[in-house]
Amino acid sequence: MDDDAPDTARTPKHLGTLPAFTPVPRLRDRSNGWKPHVQQAFIEALADTGSVASACRAVNRSTHGAYQLRRQPGAEEFAAAWEAALDFGMRRIEDVAMDRALNGVEVPVYSYGQLVGTRISYNDRLLMFMLRNRAPERFAEGRAKGLNAVGTMELERKKKEWRKEWEAERNSVSVADIRASIDRKVEALRQKILERERRQSPRVKRLREELEQAVEADRAAGYCPERDPEHELYDPHHGTRGRVGPSLPLLTSSKGESEVEEDSEEENPRWRSIKDEGWD
Repeated sequence: MDDDAPDTARTPKHLGTLPAFTPVPRLRDRSNGWKPHVQQAFIEALADTGSVASACRAVNRSTHGAYQLRRQPGAEEFAAAWEAALDFGMRRIEDVAMDRALNGVEVPVYSYGQLVGTRISYNDRLLMFMLRNRAPERFAEGRAKGLNAVGTMELERKKKEWRKEWEAERNSVSVADIRASIDRKVEALRQKILERERRQSPRVKRLREELEQAVEADRAAGYCPERDPEHELYDPHHGTRGRVGPSLPLLTSSKGESEVEEDSEEENPRWRSIKDEGWD
């Protein structure tokens, strides 16, 4: 193809699917403007993603500029191509939603703030929504409503079939692949933490180093918060509970053993019970 040929003659990637359109004429040729090839690339990206924002990012243009371009005089064909691209994009979104409804979504699993693995999360409401919209004559009789007993049994049967297919696909993945996936995610998390620390100011880094040195000094000195009066965990009896103290000397008396017991009872009247005789 001749390099000097106009941009409108370029063959789009979606030949036979997206309608051809005449690009919106521009008064000025700017380096960051909506040139004809940029408009064509935007329509193709819109058909691939179904998102105006994603399509704008693909061509490095703002969403405000895209909507403003569609309102310009002579943008009728561009607007029609826009709507057609959204239709294709919606089909792609439906395919993604159906895939999530059938195969679930992998979500991370954390324990005490640490990533320990992943699990598959299923969304039955999304599955019901997709079934009612793609097969309303079978699952909703042409309108959105709850499944009857037959529909529920059919759904359960389908779920078992899909579950077997998913398990067969999952079994095809080796343990080494799963571990490698977890290692990649852990490494990405570690790199994120290192990047956050690298962007800290010198003052914060200096304070963190001083804190680490102070922690090491306390550890080397055998610091115990229960023995520190200034600490909220201070316990004056820490380390003494449960110990048996030195034995006290026995009290001796010139009185006999029975006399000592009688004196003790008199000094502690609460030792008597209500059944004792002579209680007054």
